[in-house]
Amino acid sequence: MTFRKGQHIEVFQKSSDESWADYMDAFIGLHGVIVDPDTSINDPAALVEVSLEGKGTHRLPQDSLRVLD
Repeated sequence: MTFRKGQHIEVFQKSSDESWADYMDAFIGLHGVIVDPDTSINDPAALVEVSLEGKGTHRLPQDSLRVLD
């Protein structure tokens, strides 16, 4: 799946990527909007910028995100 700017997402799982920090565990279950997608598809090393409700904007690994309908 390719993420597009403006898509609504959920942080649904912890990433196995080394960029995942312990504080990000608190983001699991939160919803947000893709602000700056990466063009690499399904590459956990390719971070996407996400604005999370009540938590600000963060760069998160793609394998931790899923698109909401």
